[in-house]
Amino acid sequence: MKPWSWIPSLYFAQGLPNVIVVTLSIVLYKRLGLSNAEITLYTGWLHLPWVIKPLWSPVVEMLATKRWWIIITQIMTGAALAGVALVIPAPDATRYSLAFLWLVAFSSATHDIAADGFYMMALDERRQAFFVGWRNTFFRAAVLTGQGAVVMLAGLLEDHYALTLPGNKAIPAAWLAIFLLLATIILLLSLYHAIFLPRPPRDRSPERSPDFLSTFLLFFRTPGILPALAFLLLFRFAEAQLSKIASPFLLDEPGRGGLGMTTAGYGLAYGTVGLAALIVGGITGGMLLSRLGFRRCIWWMALAMNLPNLVYVYLSLARPASAWLISSCVAIEQFGYGFGFTAYTLFMILFSDGPRGTARYALCTGFMALGMMLPGMFSGWIQEQTGYPLFFLWIMLCTIPSFLVARVATRIVSPRD
Repeated sequence: MKPWSWIPSLYFAQGLPNVIVVTLSIVLYKRLGLSNAEITLYTGWLHLPWVIKPLWSPVVEMLATKRWWIIITQIMTGAALAGVALVIPAPDATRYSLAFLWLVAFSSATHDIAADGFYMMALDERRQAFFVGWRNTFFRAAVLTGQGAVVMLAGLLEDHYALTLPGNKAIPAAWLAIFLLLATIILLLSLYHAIFLPRPPRDRSPERSPDFLSTFLLFFRTPGILPALAFLLLFRFAEAQLSKIASPFLLDEPGRGGLGMTTAGYGLAYGTVGLAALIVGGITGGMLLSRLGFRRCIWWMALAMNLPNLVYVYLSLARPASAWLISSCVAIEQFGYGFGFTAYTLFMILFSDGPRGTARYALCTGFMALGMMLPGMFSGWIQEQTGYPLFFLWIMLCTIPSFLVARVATRIVSPRD
């Protein structure tokens, strides 16, 4: 099978559960009336399966093939999303929906291990570098589909049900329908991959998989491990906090410092120009990396990833009413993110190169998730203490570690770049 027949769908299927757990849940709980501090704390814990997934990555190495794991975890994810849908109208919807979302996160984290290992087995090094921008693009396309088209549809359904149901039932009914739709999409993707995923000769269930302890020790004996961990934990330090607050900021009422966007308006901002900008940024970043290499691109990508956060400082101070102006600011930030994140992904691939690459890459993504989880959990509390304008100024200060770790990252992977 040609890479184009499976890379777009595989990384779309990887990104969709991620955006559901990490971002769509924020919108859901905002619409259900939770505070920013509650939202960031509760949804922050949902990152945990991605943090600890290296603990069971040897199981993925030992049992069956990566192809089998991809398909079975997509089925598990679809079933868990259906569970979320069914409990949303329940009296204790927050507790039970969080439990099912944790199952979504667990199956999605396991899917990540298998998909990333499959990617490295199915492609040679040149094509890995070329497609890294494309895989990030389709991953982020799924993310912006969840933030864009899905949220916009949720807003339309909220308005529809508000005309036929009591006010306190319209929002749960709309989101029940949304999660049933998402479950159906994931299950259809599992069927597609059962038919179209290739069967690389290297994707075999080994007779004996190395135990986790030896893999763990080998990872931490890798030359340059400490600066590599600093890069994994701190390159996205600002984004980890911004990503948790951007949605509440756009949806909050003007009296509380937000922009007062409707659910549908928020979805439109992320699903139109934001999506287009992200795709262009990801493709451009991947092509540049494949031509120039990591060392010559990382500084430009660090700048692209962090400086566009200034648009939120502007939005929080000016609080424009124009939907297209807001969307344009979102597009600037998304282009920078799509462009810059390709360097982060390539760093993990290069650093994981060698024996037991799948498990090593899983460890890298675990530390990436930890770097997103810890700052994000308390970002809501910081925002409530400072207000939106000061919070976004704080975000700009938090971009400094990204530039510091970018400097040391070039010394680790450039010999293999």
